[in-house]
Parts: sequence; C-alpha cells; structure tokens
Amino acid sequence: MAITVERVTTPRGELVLRRCVDSAEHFEVISNGVFLMDTRNGESERLLVRAALALAASPRNVLVGGLGVGFSLLEALADERVERVVVVEIEPAILRWHEQHLRHISAEARSDRRTEIVIADVATMLRDSDEQYDVICLDVDNGPSWTVTEANAGLYGNDGTALIASRLTPGGVLSVWSAARSASYEQVLSQHFGQVNVIDVPVPRGEPDVVFTATRPVAQTQGRDSDSS
Repeated sequence: MAITVERVTTPRGELVLRRCVDSAEHFEVISNGVFLMDTRNGESERLLVRAALALAASPRNVLVGGLGVGFSLLEALADERVERVVVVEIEPAILRWHEQHLRHISAEARSDRRTEIVIADVATMLRDSDEQYDVICLDVDNGPSWTVTEANAGLYGNDGTALIASRLTPGGVLSVWSAARSASYEQVLSQHFGQVNVIDVPVPRGEPDVVFTATRPVAQTQGRDSDSS
C-alpha cells in the first residue's frame, strides 16, 4: 500500500508521487493512473544503461531520456569512461520531487560535475539539436506499445528511430526500456542499426521487462558520411 505525497496536473495529464507505507524511503510514480516506476529495485533501469555502456567502445558522452527515480543516472556515472551525462526530463515535478523527496537516491549524482539535467521533451531536443552522443538511453514510456502520451509514439516509429540513429556517433549505442517485447519495434530497429539485441529482465509477476539495444554501424555510417561530402 502507498499514500499520496503529491498530485500534479501537467500538460500530459496527472502525475502522482506516492510513498510506500512500509518504508519512508520507498516511493512510486503514477502517470494517468498507470504505474511508471518505483525506488525498490531499479535493476531493469540500471541494466538499460549498463547494457548500452558495455557495447560502446568509448562512451564519453551519454544522453538519458527520463530522470525517473534516478537509477539510470546513477548507473551511467558509475562508469569511469563517462565524461558527461545529459538527462532530459519533460516533467519539472519529477526534478522537484528529487530535490524534496528523493534526495537520498539522487542528490550526489545530480551534483556530480558530469551531470546536466535538461527540462525538455527528448524528441524535441533531438530534433532541434544536431549534437551526437556515444550512448542514448530511453526510459520515457512503458515501452513502444505502451506510451505515456500519444505524442511519444513517434519516437519508436521509422522517422523517430532514424532521427535517434543520426544523433549517435559511429558505433554508438541506443538502449530502450520496455515493459514487454515488441516484434514490430525490433523490426524498425533492425532497419536503422547493425546489431539489435533484446534482453529479458525477470520480474516477480507477469512477463519480464525488456531492454532493447541497437548499435549504429561504424563502416556503414562512415561510408554514408563520405558519400554525402
């Protein structure tokens, strides 16, 4: 059971922070009545980042879409090769909750010199800037087939995936968290990336969570860039 700490109305609907009654340190976030995340484990959120970093040859510059409860940021900073982590969070309330209620999880990570937190829509940010990253980790929905808002669906389509691929350096890695497998999304990824993997993350009940990883080809990208020059 959990009690409501705060309820806010955003342009994307209702967002609720709840505290678990059996522990003052555990919280969960609900969006429009749908469970998004909690602070109890974070294994799949950490794996989202860890799997991508393991595939990247030199992950100096990392983009994390979604601050969540902070586990993804913590995992990125744990890798000594990482020089910069840009966290893009669309909801100002999430950042405020970190400052007020989730400090025990993220305060040190948020104050790390390598951390930059940007309040923005990650899709808009990717469209409006041509900056490239060595790793992009997305945890902004419950998956390609279960988006928090209808607008997010574009991230997982052909155009959105092509955009993300273009924002990765040659050999760069995309990872995406999902509450379930999606054969159609795997197919989209395979059209834009050289290597696509699907990692199952067991959960106490129901189907496993999933982390998709996709690597941008090095040779193919270099050839395409040289042809356009």
